[in-house]
Amino acid sequence: MTTLQPRNDASLPFWRHNHAPRPNNSNSLNGIKIVSYLRPRAARPAISDPARPTLLSWNFASLPGSTTLKVGFVSLGCPKNLVDTEVMMGHLVSRGHELTQQPADADVLVVNTCSFIDPAKQESVDTILEMAEFKKSGRAQKLIVAGCMVERYRDDIRRNIPEVDAVLGTNELDAIVAVCEGAGLCEGAAPNANPFEPYLYHDLTPRVLSTARHYTYIKIAEGCDHPCSFCVIPQFRGNFRSRRFESVIVEATRMFAQGVREINLIGQDTTSYGEDLGIKGGLPNLLARLAQIETTHSKWIRFLYCYPNRITQKLLDTIAEHSALVKYIDMPLQHASAAVLKRMKRGSHGDYFLKLLERIRATIPGVAIRTSMIVGFPGETEADFETLRQFVQAAQFDRLGVFSYSDEETSGSYHLDAKVDARTIYNRRRNLMGLQRRISKKRNRKMIGQEVDVLVEGPSQETDLLWQARMSTQAPEIDGVCYLNDFGDVSPRLGEIRRMRITEAHDYDLIGALIDSPAESAPFPLEQPFPILAAVR
Repeated sequence: MTTLQPRNDASLPFWRHNHAPRPNNSNSLNGIKIVSYLRPRAARPAISDPARPTLLSWNFASLPGSTTLKVGFVSLGCPKNLVDTEVMMGHLVSRGHELTQQPADADVLVVNTCSFIDPAKQESVDTILEMAEFKKSGRAQKLIVAGCMVERYRDDIRRNIPEVDAVLGTNELDAIVAVCEGAGLCEGAAPNANPFEPYLYHDLTPRVLSTARHYTYIKIAEGCDHPCSFCVIPQFRGNFRSRRFESVIVEATRMFAQGVREINLIGQDTTSYGEDLGIKGGLPNLLARLAQIETTHSKWIRFLYCYPNRITQKLLDTIAEHSALVKYIDMPLQHASAAVLKRMKRGSHGDYFLKLLERIRATIPGVAIRTSMIVGFPGETEADFETLRQFVQAAQFDRLGVFSYSDEETSGSYHLDAKVDARTIYNRRRNLMGLQRRISKKRNRKMIGQEVDVLVEGPSQETDLLWQARMSTQAPEIDGVCYLNDFGDVSPRLGEIRRMRITEAHDYDLIGALIDSPAESAPFPLEQPFPILAAVR
């Protein structure tokens, strides 16, 4: 059993930011500034398909004598947090409660928070305060705060935001019904719940999808055993633990049967999947089994968040062997300087990474590789940063994200010396992103004239004249997209996999024309029937 004792002495300087008073008669999200780290989802066309059954198969009838509540959710942070939100929604819907997209109409509002770095914490606090206003201006009777911030600052939330009626940690998701219906207010979860008992949902757990229905996420593991000094995730997600092999297969099979085109496997470290269960080669075996699921339509399967020293030749061979496994590797490296990586407690160095990249590309032709880096880590010198720049230039990544180091008070790196000042961190991030932008644009230009399969996502948010789509080498929410400006002879439909010829290239996005007629006859997904409250910019 993993004990996740929240720090009662952790300070919350971000509570003390000034917030402008909000009018009591406010009844909409207009004008509320809620920042999201996820790429905004494209607007979806109105798709009506009453014959398509809902993904969930549980009995949603209200229990005798119970009062039906309208509940609204705001989900912040990463896809792993989004799955937790969908599980909480599933528990409520299976109990007979309703979900609403209008905060002014909600009886209960739930904010699932992120607290990975300072900007995420500030975003969570701002969102909690904004939702609290609907207890004054709307019909909301309860405000519940859930997620990672609760694990770090449970007592501070209770003490500093009296509008919050209940808090739920990452291991208390099953208690969402109890706190919505009245139990455990201001005292955490339901009376019999254990906030420190490691939690991981399974294929029988009620879950309501909130993404566009042609793609979704499946969490195959929770927690992390890596000792990275900058990371606080193990403190509130616990030790690494995998879902049962057949549980993942059953959930994926059900999703594909309902018309989902793309499944993204997630976890803090997907490449460690199965090790705690004694499964040798767990991830490649899981991927091979998923690829063999029979479907009436084309399918894409990808996994995210792999650890570089866990990438085996068997894993690479498996990806290369199965057409349903997208040729995409998401491998956060964090840095290339051996000195910095040592202080991060990750080890390795840039030369090893380059050899690994060479092996990946040799095994999987056409693979797209995404990574992320941290600049400004304590002790990072100009020489270390130059090593990183040279490595990025040599590596020629398809996708790259750069994070500014965040000095988290409960992380190991918080106690390191030689902190880098904020201006230097800002300049280094801008410098590295400028380098990657040039690399990305050059790589994109080489694709002009190529024909590729794309997953149609609907009308673009930029203009009604364009539709948005993604290649299999573009992960949802985090990578660039493709814009369709020529539909050919057949107009696109959301959820189709079509053939596109690339005609233009930009820094991160591509523009193209559809050149085929769809051959698929499978039912197409419904438009996001259970939406989460949108963050308004």
